[in-house]
Amino acid sequence: MAMHHAKAGEIVDLRSSGSSLKDMKTAAITKTKQFEAIRLIVHAGDEIPQHKVSGEITLHCLEGKVELGLAPAPIILTAGEWVYLESRAPHSVKAIENSSLLLTIFLDRAPSQT
Repeated sequence: MAMHHAKAGEIVDLRSSGSSLKDMKTAAITKTKQFEAIRLIVHAGDEIPQHKVSGEITLHCLEGKVELGLAPAPIILTAGEWVYLESRAPHSVKAIENSSLLLTIFLDRAPSQT
């Protein structure tokens, strides 16, 4: 079964999940030719190993606390905080607490042929 993606004008509830956060899983919100939005769930102690994304990204910590492994030094992102990363910036994500983040990926487009 295909995962539901929000359509233009559709409201998506990103409010705190409270005690149900521990049972949640990452879910795609929407994807277009220009961007993708994902509710990223990382449980306490879990880590997404270092990787690169083809496109600029933003991470908005909705709840919880994560450590972003960035050069030259890691940063801590807590509920209500937001960060922007350049395209292909190596990073990892480690949950210090059960965490929910809004991940937005701005997809690289092929250069125009002019």
